[in-house]
Amino acid sequence: MQNTPHLVSDVMTGTVAAVDREARFKEIVETMERWQVSALPVLAGEGRVVGVVSEADLLPKEEFRESDPDRLEQLRRLDDVRRAGALTAGELMTGPALTVRANATLSQAARTMARGSVKRLPVVDGQGVLQGIVSRADLLKVFLRSDEDLAEEVRYVVGELFTAPVKDLRVTVVDGAVTLSGRVRDTSLIPVAARLVRAVEGVVDVEFDVTVPTAARTRTPMAGPQR
Repeated sequence: MQNTPHLVSDVMTGTVAAVDREARFKEIVETMERWQVSALPVLAGEGRVVGVVSEADLLPKEEFRESDPDRLEQLRRLDDVRRAGALTAGELMTGPALTVRANATLSQAARTMARGSVKRLPVVDGQGVLQGIVSRADLLKVFLRSDEDLAEEVRYVVGELFTAPVKDLRVTVVDGAVTLSGRVRDTSLIPVAARLVRAVEGVVDVEFDVTVPTAARTRTPMAGPQR
């Protein structure tokens, strides 16, 4: 059975473009263009992440290039007005940066991205030193797992849970959607099984179509994402 990629370290990109705090405006733009990225970690000292500079941080310089904002606009957009006059990454960046550790789970990284409304996170060690970067696209890689891989892991999960004899319990996976069918002795375990199967990285849905020895039929749809 292949191990489910539970951690950021399993999907992150290790080679990362970054700039230091003293990087000039044009150098930042050139680095973004060369690496085809829309944001860069900003580093200080021995590679410690202190912020992130993005295309959105750079645009005010172009926006206010031909005209100065009026007093009301300046008060409403203080950060953008400041960035319009900034020259270095340290002046332009958003900081402190939202980061994640390599041993964080994919769900933890996804929650951090969602709460911060960001598309990617620098991956850092315990001292805040840059180790890599993880993007939304990286987190979605788990859904590229084959149905055969998913079925193998689901069989293992179900086999660990149903320690009592399970008769003809079949696992079917189609496009990431799991169906378990057959006979089980204890249907009270089905909600637990649903949660465990849903936790398998790459599973998009799960349903049960099982019977107990009395021939009673139970169908339990997968619960929605917990918040």
